[in-house]
Amino acid sequence: MAKFLLFILFIITNPFLVFSQFDEFFFNGFSEAHHNNNKISLNGSSEIKKNGILQLTNDTSRLTGHATYQTPLQFKNSTNGKVYSFSTSFAFAIVSQFQRLGGHGFAFTISPDKLLNGFPSPYLGVFKPSDVGNLSNHVFAVEFDTVQDFEFGDIDDNHIGIDVDGLNSTSSVSAAYFSENSTKVNITLESGNIFQVWIDYDSIENVVNVSVSPFSWKPKQPILSTSSIDLSSVFEDSMYVGFSSSTGLLASSHYILGWDFKMNGISRNLDLGSLPSLPGPKKKHVAVIIGVSVSSILLLIVAVCFAIYLFIKIKNADVIEDWELDIGPHRFSYEELKTATKGFKEKELLGVGGFGKVYKGRLPNSKAVVAVKRISHDSKQGLHEFVSEIGTIGRLRHRNLVQLQGWCRRRGDLLLVYDYMPNGSLDKYIYREPKFVLSWEQRFKIIKGISAALLYLHEQWEQIVVHRDIKASNILLDGEFNGRLGDFGLAKLYEHGSNPGTTRIVGTLGYLAPELTKTGKATPSSDAFAFGALLLETCCGRRPIEPKAVPAELTLIDWVWDKWTSGLIFDVVDPRLKDEFDEDEVLMVLKLGLMCSNCAPAERPSMRQVVRYLEKEVKMPEVLSAPGENETDRNDIGFDDFIHSYPSHSFDKSVQSSKEVRNDAIDDDSDQDQSAASSGSLYLLSTRHNKGR
Repeated sequence: MAKFLLFILFIITNPFLVFSQFDEFFFNGFSEAHHNNNKISLNGSSEIKKNGILQLTNDTSRLTGHATYQTPLQFKNSTNGKVYSFSTSFAFAIVSQFQRLGGHGFAFTISPDKLLNGFPSPYLGVFKPSDVGNLSNHVFAVEFDTVQDFEFGDIDDNHIGIDVDGLNSTSSVSAAYFSENSTKVNITLESGNIFQVWIDYDSIENVVNVSVSPFSWKPKQPILSTSSIDLSSVFEDSMYVGFSSSTGLLASSHYILGWDFKMNGISRNLDLGSLPSLPGPKKKHVAVIIGVSVSSILLLIVAVCFAIYLFIKIKNADVIEDWELDIGPHRFSYEELKTATKGFKEKELLGVGGFGKVYKGRLPNSKAVVAVKRISHDSKQGLHEFVSEIGTIGRLRHRNLVQLQGWCRRRGDLLLVYDYMPNGSLDKYIYREPKFVLSWEQRFKIIKGISAALLYLHEQWEQIVVHRDIKASNILLDGEFNGRLGDFGLAKLYEHGSNPGTTRIVGTLGYLAPELTKTGKATPSSDAFAFGALLLETCCGRRPIEPKAVPAELTLIDWVWDKWTSGLIFDVVDPRLKDEFDEDEVLMVLKLGLMCSNCAPAERPSMRQVVRYLEKEVKMPEVLSAPGENETDRNDIGFDDFIHSYPSHSFDKSVQSSKEVRNDAIDDDSDQDQSAASSGSLYLLSTRHNKGR
């Protein structure tokens, strides 16, 4: 009776011992589990071999394998909710085809679910990417990882880590063990050797210890130990214990040879000598040798063919010069642009000019619609202008500039790729008999947009950009009829605060500032002169020089000035507007056109002043300034100076008709050359303005 009472007292004071009888299992190999499916649940690629070894994954890429003890274990004390202490030991081996060239590893897991459905590769089959770090996972794991994944802060590609609800280890260490004399000995997890692991959790101290050994005895000192891990907040009342493994692009075979688990006690040491043997290396048959030999020969043939292909490709490729490495925009391949324009078919042709042809194209990858300018071999626009255009407009960013998307150079072919402007150039809407007449509101919006673009070029960019070829055919219209300035082939750049250098005189008759023939210096003021001509032609619907007009109306500036001084200024407005315009805005534009067309550079407003006038921030002057009496005599700068300043075209050629470019970002000067009147016709007379109609 006394012994029975002592036994009852012993059970009451040591309830864990009674509990442990029901939460302990031992597998010396898995033959028993193989014959009794109630012991181990398998999922994914995991299987139990005939000799009793548990294989989680094989040497196939991107696999996951899981093996879980069938029965859930009660991990929490129902009285206080505290997790019980537990201990497990198991023997494993990782075999890769090539040492240290496998992956990804495996993990001992304690989870609320019997079958994990995690991803392969770095997720070890435990988690999905969206689950990593989620506190609702309630997963504890000890990983044996053979690939370093920087996303999860892995220390190397051969480590052991303790994980809670994620793969960023709470603590980790390079794989090793302590020998009998407490010397640390490094091991390679993927060596193919058998290692035994002990994982012990002390629920009183909240400490997890992990020990590893290639022998049957447990080291006195754990290789990995971490404290302050209270699994009571992680575990649910009942949990499943098991293993999870995965492979990635490289693969390894992961084996578990024996396993012991004990709740509230110390798991036993496994006798490695009595465990199932690892599968032996595969024998090399004659067929395999033949297959490898044939594969090697085929590989050699493929390599030779590839080398020949590269030789031909390099031989036919364009030589990349130094300047091509310094410019910004994207370089397209010739084949890409050829495909976009359907082989540069005439059906895709947008226009023709002295420079070559412009095609509509659709880029094969992005499906974006573009305009492809193909500069002809005999074009006057050579490589220098081609490079200039890429180097300038390619780096400029403004909503009223035509955006250069890229370029291509293939032998003698020079190609530029621009945003597609569906409504073409401004000149086709204000000359001849257009199918569609721009309203005054649309014209005024275009004028304001181009003035803002010129202000950006002259003052707001990192360098001063002088366009040197402002004219109606270089103003492109997008789908909403917003004006965009294009054609930067003649542009000149210089630093803010410095003086422009002397250069050859280029441009289009009717837009050239008179001082260019004397100084040879293109400045923002010479751009303002051309902008003045643009203002007048946009408002009047006429070219700056009209060869078919009567002598009194040959030069647009003279004609507008005559009407101004005679009080009939509204007579110059494009009759196609049918008097539907804002008189104050028209008067402002005509007045600005005359101010910008002044022969004296100092009398022309800057583009900043022009923008302020157009935005009605400042009031227009009542009186127009004309050249002073001591200005250079008008006879010193005559028509012959303009002809010689623009040697690219003869006078006879300038009056010939040219084909209209419907969507050209860079128009040739020949499209707009016109004859001129006498030298005196380019100058304004000093007189007072008389408003009238």
